[in-house]
Amino acid sequence: MRGDRNEPGERRVLIADLVRNNVKEKLARDEVVAAMTVRLVRSGEIARIAQTAGFDTLYVDMEHSSFSLETCAQICVAALQAGIAPFVRVPANTSDYISRVLDAGALGIIAPHIHCAEQARAVVRAAKYPPMGERSNAGSLPHLHYRSFPVLEIYSALNDATMVIVQFESAAALAAAHEIVAVDGVDMVLIGLNDLLADWGIPGEYDHPRVREAYAETIAVCRNRGKHCAVGGLASRPDLAAEFVKMGARYVSTGTDLGFLLAACTAKARQVHEIGR
Repeated sequence: MRGDRNEPGERRVLIADLVRNNVKEKLARDEVVAAMTVRLVRSGEIARIAQTAGFDTLYVDMEHSSFSLETCAQICVAALQAGIAPFVRVPANTSDYISRVLDAGALGIIAPHIHCAEQARAVVRAAKYPPMGERSNAGSLPHLHYRSFPVLEIYSALNDATMVIVQFESAAALAAAHEIVAVDGVDMVLIGLNDLLADWGIPGEYDHPRVREAYAETIAVCRNRGKHCAVGGLASRPDLAAEFVKMGARYVSTGTDLGFLLAACTAKARQVHEIGR
């Protein structure tokens, strides 16, 4: 494999030295991945905090935040440097959002509100280079430390490293689970439980039997295809998250930076107030 040009006497840098996705590596070993969501902190320090805390990955939530693309890019590049895979939940499953966040440093797309296989195929086309997709060549990328490599090597390495995660947030998605999961290029299904419960007309009913049925069926479909199921929307119910991991889910979205900060602040304030009683 050819690599970047180096000065005489320097070790040749291979693209495999630079492009890695630690989440894909853990999933390949059937290990559980811990993720946090970024909605509040607008600087790269959050990536190093996530890595120090022990998270395997973070995802920048552009669907439910006011983050700009510039903010998203800074966090993604910092995560790459910290050695944890940066993903981005895009605000819309369009090629302009998907290609831009990937060019900015993301190693994966979380596509919300996927209801059918054709929508999943469109996300894959936007996220993958030819021959898998239609992603445009942007030249040097942060994933490559802005080095130059042969185009075919870039396409192969980044297609392999870039994950496509689709969200099931409706009854329609569950009904089409077999077809969606079968789409070549889809790596994982993230069940967005709060929106799913709302679609069912039972918001907030985490203990409803349909929840366990949805996870059991989705995990089975994913396992049958050699793919993975992720747990989302259960920051307040770690007991259920643990149950679904035991059932076979291998990625847990644990909560948001805002939720973590507020919980810690609330606990400290309560502690002081109790001392003064």
